[in-house]
Amino acid sequence: MADGDDPKHETPGELPPVNRRGFLMGLGVTLNVIGAAMVGVPVVGYIAGALRQRSYQAWIPLGQVVDFPEGECRLASYENPYTVPWDGFTAKVPCWVRRKGARDFQVFAINCAHLGCPVRWFPESQLFMCPCHGGVYYADGSRASGPPPRGLYEYEYELRGKELWVRGGQIPTLSGPV
Repeated sequence: MADGDDPKHETPGELPPVNRRGFLMGLGVTLNVIGAAMVGVPVVGYIAGALRQRSYQAWIPLGQVVDFPEGECRLASYENPYTVPWDGFTAKVPCWVRRKGARDFQVFAINCAHLGCPVRWFPESQLFMCPCHGGVYYADGSRASGPPPRGLYEYEYELRGKELWVRGGQIPTLSGPV
């Protein structure tokens, strides 16, 4: 028998025959790698997101100063600067603007401090009222009665020329007020 005829010796470049054990081992390793990637990619993304320091607040124009008459409270809204295209209508954030003086304002979050329901302004009584559980706030945003634990959340504001700017972008909660 010649060297080339020996079945135990393979010629260079020729692949060994695939048996069942080798196939199942390769399939198992491939499925484990896919499974590890499916679990690992979200975990790495979660950790990387926590490490990324991103500010969720920005200065946003709210409107002209003349749009808010002195001694009145008006509903205004701004576009949340940290939105994604599918946010749609929810990207608009409403707020109450109260003008106390020529250059003195208060800008309140529309959310009740109890459970976040939108409060309404009643100019006749000079009160903000929450329809969900009867929370009532005075014109200055302080708690008048009902279940809310505190007054309305207040946004920082500044005047830039003839425009009122508000620092917004994050919905206030009891754990992290504006």
